[in-house]
This record gives sequence, C-alpha cells and structure tokens, in this order.
Amino acid sequence: MAEEEQRKKIPLVPENLLKKRKAYQALKATQAKQALLEKKERRKGKDIQFKRLEWFLHDAWRQQRDKVRLRRLEVKPHGLEVPDEHSLAFVVRIQRVNGVSLTVQRTIARLRLKKIFSGVFVKVTPRTIKTLRIVEPYVTWGFPNLKSVRELILKRGQAKVKNKIIPLTDNTVIEEHLGKFGVICLEDLIHEIAFPGKNFQAIAGFLCPFQLSVARHATKNRVGFLKEMGLPGYRGGRINQLIRQLN
Repeated sequence: MAEEEQRKKIPLVPENLLKKRKAYQALKATQAKQALLEKKERRKGKDIQFKRLEWFLHDAWRQQRDKVRLRRLEVKPHGLEVPDEHSLAFVVRIQRVNGVSLTVQRTIARLRLKKIFSGVFVKVTPRTIKTLRIVEPYVTWGFPNLKSVRELILKRGQAKVKNKIIPLTDNTVIEEHLGKFGVICLEDLIHEIAFPGKNFQAIAGFLCPFQLSVARHATKNRVGFLKEMGLPGYRGGRINQLIRQLN
C-alpha cells in the first residue's frame, strides 16, 4: 500500500520555478500590449506618400486602354466558345490592377483575386468566359487536370471558418460545412471541384483563393520572371505547367 501511494504522488514544482513562469508570462503580456500600442501609433503617424507624375499618366493610359478594349468586346464579342470537353477552369492573376478601369477592378474583386499570383477555380459557362474576357490582360487561365486540382487542394487548400483561415487538414470541418452537399471528406471535395456539379459555386466559395508561390528572383527581375511564366490570357492545358511551377 505504501508503494502504491508513493507512485500516485503528484510531482511538485519548485516555488522559484513557478515564480519565474509567472514573471515570464507577465513580461510577454506586457510586450504584446506594447507592440499593439506601437502599431497603432505607426498607423496614426504614417507619412504622406507622394506619387510621381509618370504614374498618373500610366494609370490614365491603362484606363483608356481598358475602355477601348471593353467597347470593342461589346461591339464585336469574338470570345472563345465554351468547350464541351472542359467544365472547369483555373484563373491566376499575374498583373497588378492599380489604376485600371472600375469595371476591371470590380470583376477582379468578383473573382476574389485580390492578391497577385492568387488563383481560383471557376465553372466554365458562357457568362464565365465573358467575365474572363474583361480581365484578360491581367489574368491567365486554362483547364486543369485532376492531378493539378488534387495537388493544389492538398498543398494549399484553406477555408475561412468564423473569420479564421484554417488549412484543410480535418475532415470534421469539411463535413460540418459541406455535409449538406454530400461532401464529408477531402477526397469528396477534390471530386466535386474537379468535376463541377450543381453545388460547385457553394463548394468553391468555401475554399479560400490559392496563394501561389513565387520565385525569389521575381521581385528583383520581374520582367524576366513574367517572360519565363508566359503571357496573360487563355493557355488551355498549359495551365498545368504553371500550376506545377508555382505550387
């Protein structure tokens, strides 16, 4: 009996160690509070950013170019026909949209491509093709295969739950939010995205836009990187090569 009581005895923590832990926790709380206050002060005292005249001219030129291009699309909509064998497209934004026309900015926001080198899955319909024609100089798109869809979702799949972005590593989260559509695990999600059905819009909206990885030299040699990546616009099945490159 005495041996069993000794075994059940809870190990005690020394008092000096408890004091050190308490002091460390108080220090971390003070540092976090101070960092938050400094961040607020920096926002208040942010310096005025001046814009060069060349940028105003460049933005005006981009807006005029968009206006002419959109007018031509209305007069002569020589758009791409909807292919019968493809029902899924992947759209990647590869150009900045600062200073472009308001129609292009709204279309980019509707596609949820707020950040450069972000991508989304869309269902191929005549309306989608028309939307992609509006933002064609700023995005590239094509038809991904099942392997590309699987790799993207497994590696970069994220969802927004209660204003928090979480990775798709738990089937419980998927079942809780998409169970009413018959999607209870990651494999079901991949299948519903790769082969769009009637619930595609809701399932694709559950996923956050995929933020693709960019090479380190892209910021230093942006022109060379864009040449290596290719021109914006339609690229068909070659979108799979871009996904392999940026995933």
